[in-house]
Amino acid sequence: MITILITGSTDGIGKLTALKLAKEGHKVYIHGRSEAKVNSVINELKDASNNKNIKGFVADFSDINAVKKMAKQIKNDVEKLDILINNAGIYKTTSSKTKDGLDIRMAVNYLAPFVLTEKIISVLELGSEARIINLSSAAQSTVQKSVLTGDATVNDSESYAQSKLALTMWSFNFAKNHPNLVTIAVNPGSLLNTKMAKEAYGQHWSPAEKGVDILYDLAVSERHKNQSGTYFDNDRGSYNNAHPDAYNDDKIKLLLTLTESIINN
Repeated sequence: MITILITGSTDGIGKLTALKLAKEGHKVYIHGRSEAKVNSVINELKDASNNKNIKGFVADFSDINAVKKMAKQIKNDVEKLDILINNAGIYKTTSSKTKDGLDIRMAVNYLAPFVLTEKIISVLELGSEARIINLSSAAQSTVQKSVLTGDATVNDSESYAQSKLALTMWSFNFAKNHPNLVTIAVNPGSLLNTKMAKEAYGQHWSPAEKGVDILYDLAVSERHKNQSGTYFDNDRGSYNNAHPDAYNDDKIKLLLTLTESIINN
């Protein structure tokens, strides 16, 4: 039995991946921003999987302090983590800024998984050959300092693409700094049949299961255990190159310096 945490798992491919792993008898932690929704999904997954080992965490990922609080809870309540799937993400939203004035997509899609992962490294290091799967996207765009700091506002798709590149850049750097953990960035597939794609584009190209299958595979299959620090592009069904900035040490260094100053602010 392995222990898994999937963020943003009260719907979409996060929830479906949690169900698939729960059906195999693993210990699964889900996460969402509404306590009522988290509790209802826990009960639903327990019934559907016949597995009582399902628990949850509640945190609004647009609030960095809430993410820090959740990380603390994990350190207190979870003895080890074998798999962390940083799946929580946001595209369409009523407000483009968080209550702290940050770009909401940058906060949820990049800063939150950054903070969470960095703060629970000790729990991951207790896992057996732990893996971190970071959900990137085919949409990746050069990160602008002013968007990262919340000083500039760009359109939804641009801010989303910048947040996903930031996540990928950090992912590669994290892999380099933590060779004992396997860290893989993945584009789970473009326009999967999920709430996010429907809200953003009003259509889908592929079933949600396409994303579920690759997340599951990356999390547990032996064939990925030597692929740390890479990018899997599920539109092509293979490992591929991410945006060139993800291989640029100077840009990564600048990104991480700015990130540290934002989250310690």
